Amino acid sequence: MSQDGVGIDLETSLGYLLKEASSALRTAMEEVLRPLGMSVTHYSCLELLAQRPGLSNSELARGAFVTRQTMNVLLQALERAGHVTRPTQAPVGKALPTRLTPRGRQSLEQASAAVRSVEARMLSGLTETEQSEAFRVLQSMVRSLHAEHDGA
Repeated sequence: MSQDGVGIDLETSLGYLLKEASSALRTAMEEVLRPLGMSVTHYSCLELLAQRPGLSNSELARGAFVTRQTMNVLLQALERAGHVTRPTQAPVGKALPTRLTPRGRQSLEQASAAVRSVEARMLSGLTETEQSEAFRVLQSMVRSLHAEHDGA
């Protein structure tokens, strides 16, 4: 509780600190991606496709934490830029599986290096053990929130 007994004490709220860390991480990532002509969402889309080729618009939107509409606009731009390809017709159902092109892979390599530098800077004050513990704790928090949300 805050000093007046109402609300949350932002100085001690773990949720607020996580949001602040998330915002700082996103800002730092945007700063290193901007010179490459990318946003965090653009980078996330390319990274997802490199790891899971053939994802649909909906799957990419979920993975990048954006709406399907936002992802569709991004995919159209990435397709025009030659970074991804999508079939004109869905092989099965309605989903158009998206794949990286060689040009998209090259852009992703540069972006991944930039993002790794941000993550290294973020973790630079932690020992390897502390990094592992932080990872474990954050995973546990995510699982707990998903379990509560999913009705488990």
